[in-house]
Amino acid sequence: MAAETIDISNAMVTEPTVLGDWMLVAPIGVPILFGAVLLMVRHETRLHAGIAIAGLLLTLAANAALLLQVLADGPQVMTMGRWLPPFGISFTADALGASLAFVATLVATVCALYAMRDIGATGRRYGFYPFLMLLMAGVGGSFLTGDIFNLYVWFEVFLISSFGLLILGSTDRQLDGATKYAILNLVGTTLFLTATAYLYGTFGTLNMADIARRAGAMRETGPLMTLSVLYLLAFGMKAAAFPVNFWLPASYHTPRIVTAALFGGVLTKVGVYALLRVLVMLFPIERAELSGVIAWVAAGTMVLGIMGAIAQSDIRRVLGFVVISGVGVMLAGLALGTETGLTGTILYAFHSVLAMTALYLLAGVIKELGGSYSLHELGGLYRAYPAMGAFALVLMLAVAGLPPASGLWPKVLLVRASLEAGWPWLSFAILLTGLLTTIALGRVYILAIWRNRPQEAPSDEVVAGAPGYGYASMTLLCVPIILLGVYPEPFIQVAEAAAAGLLDASGYIGAVFPAEAAQ
Repeated sequence: MAAETIDISNAMVTEPTVLGDWMLVAPIGVPILFGAVLLMVRHETRLHAGIAIAGLLLTLAANAALLLQVLADGPQVMTMGRWLPPFGISFTADALGASLAFVATLVATVCALYAMRDIGATGRRYGFYPFLMLLMAGVGGSFLTGDIFNLYVWFEVFLISSFGLLILGSTDRQLDGATKYAILNLVGTTLFLTATAYLYGTFGTLNMADIARRAGAMRETGPLMTLSVLYLLAFGMKAAAFPVNFWLPASYHTPRIVTAALFGGVLTKVGVYALLRVLVMLFPIERAELSGVIAWVAAGTMVLGIMGAIAQSDIRRVLGFVVISGVGVMLAGLALGTETGLTGTILYAFHSVLAMTALYLLAGVIKELGGSYSLHELGGLYRAYPAMGAFALVLMLAVAGLPPASGLWPKVLLVRASLEAGWPWLSFAILLTGLLTTIALGRVYILAIWRNRPQEAPSDEVVAGAPGYGYASMTLLCVPIILLGVYPEPFIQVAEAAAAGLLDASGYIGAVFPAEAAQ
């Protein structure tokens, strides 16, 4: 008797995987591969920097190719194990995820370059570069996964590697900061996992596109508001939003400055991305109901964050509070939920990744040249190092939202969106934050760079040479920062495409379920 032929076309992909689909997993696979290579040559620490930079450049190229493909052809999907979604685990790249993955990899590459000076032989021996590659695999996976449980998994991947980077050096201050960071992030992770279990019990699926297409039918019977609140709290803690932001200023000033630069530029944006993905694309009605709460959280985060920055005398602590304030600005667009507001949030995320990373690297250069992070001990750097003073001016103008740098246009969009939505108080909070940021960073510039060095400061700490790696790193970041300020149209177009994809998920859903889209 002939064996019965089984039709697997309804459950599995029967066509060969095309080469272009592998572009989706390259931004995750390449860092993992190079991280494994670094472990294999762990005793040859002199090779680590070159291997890591080569791996990050390949990852950057893969992200650039993926972004161009998404902008040209729409969202791209690859499902693991040849299973059709929602049975298989999907990687799904749209304009939002692909663009953030590209910008994050760009700053990671610059940080790897700066680390050639900042991380010594001991740091390399203890695994700085393998941790860096694992971190970027987790960040890339978070931006590109189409499965909400795997979003949790990738969060855990970059959190584990971030713990290793935080304690690199094992000083008492680092261990204290890492303990606070670990405990409070564990609380956020527990909330995330609890909400995800609740979500699976409600929908019977964890595929984001499947949830998005079924949420409308579940709204009358499912606890979608409860799920939305749980995710808002969990991701709000990951993003360092008020009032669950106290872990960030307790930990971000403790590691090596290149680690703080990467954390300040990238990690909080993963939390903001998760909020945008879940609340705007999956639960838009619930987001609208919560918009007032989110708006007040946004205002509190941006204003209280920057007031905290004004109160600090350590440059690293100043920048930690500036990071928090920037999270509040991004949450304003989430609260508004309009295309203009979301475009402003996404554009601000591009700007913040670049500018905050560069500001932390600037702090490292200031420490190298001035011998301290304390505003009480610094001074006189502009006369000795005018190039460093010029970098500082550009970056501080950018973060304050002043021309000609990158922070202006996102705030213009967010202020306009706030006024159009009938929330002038929110636009006032954004403008007030810009003023207070100018004061906070202007204070740093005047005390650390412009004024004469205090007589009681330890003058023997000042070094004579210009930090070449620091200048090169800041130059690589200042180019896109200035470009976004003077020629914002391409960046705004990408942000608009990302915002439109969140508000209208039909393209995302159609890419994951092409048969239904064709019908």
